[in-house]
Amino acid sequence: MTDPTSSQDEPNPNTTNINTNTATGPTEDQQKKEALAAFTATLHSVGTNLEAPLIDRATTITSNAAALQRQETELAEHTARLAKQNAQWMGLADETRDGLKEIGDVQNWAEMIERDLLVLEDMMDDVERGEREGERVGNGHGDGDGDGFGNENGNRNGNGVVNGDVNGKKEGRKSWFGWW
Repeated sequence: MTDPTSSQDEPNPNTTNINTNTATGPTEDQQKKEALAAFTATLHSVGTNLEAPLIDRATTITSNAAALQRQETELAEHTARLAKQNAQWMGLADETRDGLKEIGDVQNWAEMIERDLLVLEDMMDDVERGEREGERVGNGHGDGDGDGFGNENGNRNGNGVVNGDVNGKKEGRKSWFGWW
């Protein structure tokens, strides 16, 4: 019979073996450390994988913001130039409108002078005709107020046609402002 304590194949439960667990596998603390390291590495990997697209987006947003700022500045400059040009066009339009008003005033003035000259021309024609015929054109008495215009109450010699023939056609003469 053999003594169980004398057997070398079987471990003795009364003896303490410090290295028995190291030979068979890691301890619980080592397993926790390894699991924590693996978990940390996984988190780091996931973070890196998620971080790269976010960094790209942030870079794109930053560059787009700079481009938008540049475009905003250019747009403000263009708007200021357009406002200045618009003011110039408004000034030119005002000057043109004033010039057209003056032309209209000049045209009215010229038409008034033309009417006055036609009256004078008719009067001179009557005077010349009267001198040629040796008689006065107006045989009558006239009332006037001294301003060159008057109401003639008397007889006139003539047919009542001025600068034309009996059919209403104008003679060969043209007025001063006929081109106007």
